[in-house]
Amino acid sequence: MATEIRVPTLGESVTEATIGKWFKKVGDAIAADEPLVELETDKVTVEVPAAAAGILSEIAVKEGETVGVGALLGSISAGGEAPATKPQAVSQASSPDAAATGKQAAAETAKIAGDAGAVEPRSMPPAPAAAKLIAENNLSVDQLSGSGKRGQVLKGDVLDAISKGAPSQPAETPKAAPVAVRAPSSGDDASREERVRMTKLRQTIARRLKEAQSTAAMLTTFNEVDMSAVMALRTKYKDVFEKKHGVKLGFMGFFTKAVTHALKEIPSVNAEIDGTDIIFKNYAHIGVAVGTEKGLVVPVVRDADQMSIAEIEKDIGRLGIAARDGKLSVADMQGGTFTISNGGVYGSLMSTPILNAPQSGILGMHKIQDRPVVVGGQIVIRPMMYLALSYDHRIVDGKEAVTFLVRVKESLEDPERLVLDL
Repeated sequence: MATEIRVPTLGESVTEATIGKWFKKVGDAIAADEPLVELETDKVTVEVPAAAAGILSEIAVKEGETVGVGALLGSISAGGEAPATKPQAVSQASSPDAAATGKQAAAETAKIAGDAGAVEPRSMPPAPAAAKLIAENNLSVDQLSGSGKRGQVLKGDVLDAISKGAPSQPAETPKAAPVAVRAPSSGDDASREERVRMTKLRQTIARRLKEAQSTAAMLTTFNEVDMSAVMALRTKYKDVFEKKHGVKLGFMGFFTKAVTHALKEIPSVNAEIDGTDIIFKNYAHIGVAVGTEKGLVVPVVRDADQMSIAEIEKDIGRLGIAARDGKLSVADMQGGTFTISNGGVYGSLMSTPILNAPQSGILGMHKIQDRPVVVGGQIVIRPMMYLALSYDHRIVDGKEAVTFLVRVKESLEDPERLVLDL
């Protein structure tokens, strides 16, 4: 008896996925719970495990195709069983009447097609998710190239067109101008170029970042922090901290704790706009931006305001490993109220981070660098770090943004305040 392989529930608001990679071929032996296929959604990458041991007898969807939740991906037969044959083929082959009926229907279909003229390559309407995006962005299906079966326009096709600047269709104009086509490269250059389709994750990153720039009144304010006290505290306690808690004492625990303290004082930075309402969050779910081979992901440390520095470091460590191994769940990515991005690990000295919509604030950390500063009238060398807070000026005033950043600076320059909850 065959066991079906279907697309699992992918989480809130996720209705479709793209087949990223099949780990097995038809005829391969499979162990129970062994990863079979990788699905790419617009939020995370998910591996679908085998529900039973046996032989992969069918692959119903090829790599690169888009499928909905619950769709059939393939099937597993018990060990030694031959791949199942399609019942329709058996039925038609064994029934002369059915075969004749099939031929007659095909002939009638061909006649209708001939009377109506040549059939267009796209014979299917856009997928539901694609149709919604087309309507929301005032586009015309005629200007889109479909990558689905029989030329069907999929959600990814619409996102591709939007990211490339597809022109909107004016309300009074029945037909929009076609999507601008990239100018061809010269012969020498074309042979050295490689065209790779964007992953679902990369398409979503591109779309969301552009939406944030287009929607929010984004502004960035800067400050700098003397990291001497935090670095001295880490040096003094890092060994005993790791021995007791089983995790290294990093900077993110201090920064996350400093942010949660500041958010309590300046709640608008932890809020979001919903139409004409402002939603204030009486909790702090802190997103931590992590760069992976497939793109930027932002897993969330939930209720960070109620956690100790050790608990924060443990959760960040868990999420970091999951991100590196492609094991983040949809739940790990949802619900963030504020984001921290640490570009310093890559050597960034200063940046203006883009908001992670619908959040109203994101804090950029940067490289710690020895610089001359004036302390008590004397020029001294200190390990300094630039901080950058990008915020939505529609909801956060300049005074609030500056005050928030000053509170983060004060907590980091006097880390005992974090431990004493001051």
